[in-house]
Amino acid sequence: GAIVIERPNVKWSDVAGLEGAKEALKEAVILPIKFPHLFTGKRTPWRGILLFGPPGTGKSYLAKAVATEANNSTFFSISSSDLVSKWLGESEKLVKNLFQLARENKPSIIFIDEIDSLCGSRSENESEAARRIKTEFLVQMQGVGVDNDGILVLGATNIPWVLDSAIRRRFEKRIYIPLPEAHARAAMFKLHLGTTQNSLTETDFRELGKKTDGYSGADISIIVRDALMQPVRKVQSATHFKKVRGPSRADPNKIVDDLLTPCSPGDPGAIEMTWMDVPGDKLLEPVVCMSDMLRSL
Repeated sequence: GAIVIERPNVKWSDVAGLEGAKEALKEAVILPIKFPHLFTGKRTPWRGILLFGPPGTGKSYLAKAVATEANNSTFFSISSSDLVSKWLGESEKLVKNLFQLARENKPSIIFIDEIDSLCGSRSENESEAARRIKTEFLVQMQGVGVDNDGILVLGATNIPWVLDSAIRRRFEKRIYIPLPEAHARAAMFKLHLGTTQNSLTETDFRELGKKTDGYSGADISIIVRDALMQPVRKVQSATHFKKVRGPSRADPNKIVDDLLTPCSPGDPGAIEMTWMDVPGDKLLEPVVCMSDMLRSL
């Protein structure tokens, strides 16, 4: 179950910021597949790339983008549960089979998320089986009699200092995925809002980007999800509704004028009712505005 047959639909443009990381990945993954003649002689593509950085900055998301964009290569997504077995000696065989499969289906990319769980540093107090998995990884990634042309091992971790030093050496290219900068954060707010109706301007997005210094991409997605719930909360707590014009629920191209939206009791045409009394297809929720965003912050 390790081969990703369906392509996750994530384009480079869906990843906000991280320009340096994207360029390095294109150079390591897309170029050798598209122009193999460039990489002859001494100019060889990278064999191992390690993405590292704080949690929630988009390491696994970047790997999804790689899987989507490298469309004629085989993408293997591995977790430690795929490689660990209760039978003695079975785990190493699985590692070997994985690389064997990758060689048969090359060009291929092996992505190991949270690689620290498999390849932590070798110490006195670990089990023999764990040590043997690591040794097999070392041999398969760069051993005698192993031909790894057309295979890229992509690892992701947020604690790179735990990795075994020999494993770390196998990852020749290391890409640091930092917390997003202000302009990338503003772009993330825009990406996460998507097509939801909102009244935010460019200035508002820039303001939000400035206010969220030190937030990771995951934090921002949670803020936006919370802000998207604010109009729903307004509907729940409203005591008066009024009739407005808007697109019909059944056919968005048709404009109807009997939709109900929450309003204050003093508004002209306000009807006293709760959200339980509103018919299912007649509710027009308020748009997301800047105050919703600030409240979620």
